[in-house]
Amino acid sequence: MDTYRAFLAILISLAILLGYQYFFVGFDKPAPENETATTAVTTPGEEASATPQAVSPAPPAEEIMKTPVEAVVYDRTPEEVTIDTDLYTATISEDGGTVTSFVLKKHMETKGENSKGMELVKTSATEGFPLQFSWGSAVGTKILYTADSRKLTLSTNDSKAELHLVGRAGNGLTVERVYRFDNQSYLMDMTVKVINGSGTILQGAPHVGLVNKPFTGGTAGPANRFLFNGPAIYLNDELSQVKADEFEEGPKVMQGAIDWAGYEGNYFLCGVVPLDGAATSFTMQGTQDLVRSEIGGALDTLQPGSAKEYKYHVFYGPKKLKMLKEIGFNLDRSVNFGWFDLIAKPALWLLNMFYGVFHNYGIAIILVTVLFKGVFWPISQKGMKSMKNMQKLQPKMVKIKEKYKNDPTRMNQEVMNLYKTYKVNPLGGCLPMVLQIPVFFALYKVLLQAIELRHAPFMLWITDLSAPDRLWLGFQIPYLGGLPVLTLLMGASMFLQQKLTPTTADPTQARIMMFLPVIFTFMFLNFASGLVLYWFVNNLLSILQQVLINREKKTAAA
Repeated sequence: MDTYRAFLAILISLAILLGYQYFFVGFDKPAPENETATTAVTTPGEEASATPQAVSPAPPAEEIMKTPVEAVVYDRTPEEVTIDTDLYTATISEDGGTVTSFVLKKHMETKGENSKGMELVKTSATEGFPLQFSWGSAVGTKILYTADSRKLTLSTNDSKAELHLVGRAGNGLTVERVYRFDNQSYLMDMTVKVINGSGTILQGAPHVGLVNKPFTGGTAGPANRFLFNGPAIYLNDELSQVKADEFEEGPKVMQGAIDWAGYEGNYFLCGVVPLDGAATSFTMQGTQDLVRSEIGGALDTLQPGSAKEYKYHVFYGPKKLKMLKEIGFNLDRSVNFGWFDLIAKPALWLLNMFYGVFHNYGIAIILVTVLFKGVFWPISQKGMKSMKNMQKLQPKMVKIKEKYKNDPTRMNQEVMNLYKTYKVNPLGGCLPMVLQIPVFFALYKVLLQAIELRHAPFMLWITDLSAPDRLWLGFQIPYLGGLPVLTLLMGASMFLQQKLTPTTADPTQARIMMFLPVIFTFMFLNFASGLVLYWFVNNLLSILQQVLINREKKTAAA
């Protein structure tokens, strides 16, 4: 019985099962040591150098994160300001200066012809809107601002515009907010100035509030449960994606050097970049379907007549790696390929390079597959030849096993001597597959997470390379919906590859090996069609290589 082929079968199956667990189910990850999880934020009031006459300390986390229960009645109806650029259309309300809508123009909600632009603000007025600003209890999140414009339209490449909002907290404090927009960027500037117009010393800490729901819908449904949607922060030079079970029971606070914090999905990011030390903590609370978070700063003291200014960058847009790198602030780290980052990012670069030439990501995937196969070709060649030689040795191995069946030690010695005599490496056939497993998972991460592949068509029925391939036959197929043509072709190619590959003389082992294509086909049913395309093309190239080797052996034998 060929133990090495059995080892190969077990290794591949184990890698697929572990990969499936890692990518689709996930392992529980311990919180990094630099995270601090608490249920309240302590106000460092004792650190103030002067004793203020009137103090407005920052409220505890439970107060910061609580759901709004009633609306504030204003003396006039708040109006909304529309910002229209080439990249998005946004609305900002005078009620709290919040963003009530942010629709991307170049990314659609669905693949449908009549689909609207992707809306990044999924919450309602009852649930609250993002980019609320508060300053301790002296300036609450519910404050009526007056905007200096009702609509800003940016129509040329170099267009830039500002929106000024002024609000009074009713206790002598005035808040001035300035939004700055760039027609060619998803990055906005937000400056908040707190002015103490009272006759007393006041204290407060700045807080920028976010409230988010999953981008892919109102709830994290079955189709999206394996993709991360939740709060994320780049803290102390490390990315943390926080799962809901870490803050559902109470607020979770993370403190340290914050590059950015916000909410991210698989393809989109709503992030805030605090500037000049404007943030020291990030507080989260809620559920998987509704997350409330706060980016909080240190306690400040304002003398009568003085002011304090806080500056932020705000990014609402797609997680496109090249663009995020150009923006800076480590926003590109939100594109997280995990362990396979070293392979995945060059693969993404290659995909984009080929796309720039052929304008089709399906063709780009095929060319990247050919390129990777070319790199692995010499190793695969040696492995296939080794397996072919192993096949020739099968009769001799059967005789050795029969002769020394009662002496396992001697039998193993004779088998190893046989390998040495004929210069055969029993593990030579395993190496190519082992080396391709990291490439497989790296490409899987790219095809699942790269915004470039979202809704990217290939040809015929394959209109979205980031989704499973389904050919609609005019009727519903149970569980599948449509017919997974490409997946079935991939399984058939793998079956043919197994038939051409040298097999063990043991019939039981041969049946096990022939069952692998069935396992792979089942596993690939809901994989991205781009990944199936990669594996199908890779199989075809492997078949070609095996045919060439078999022809070479026949020529040499003749």
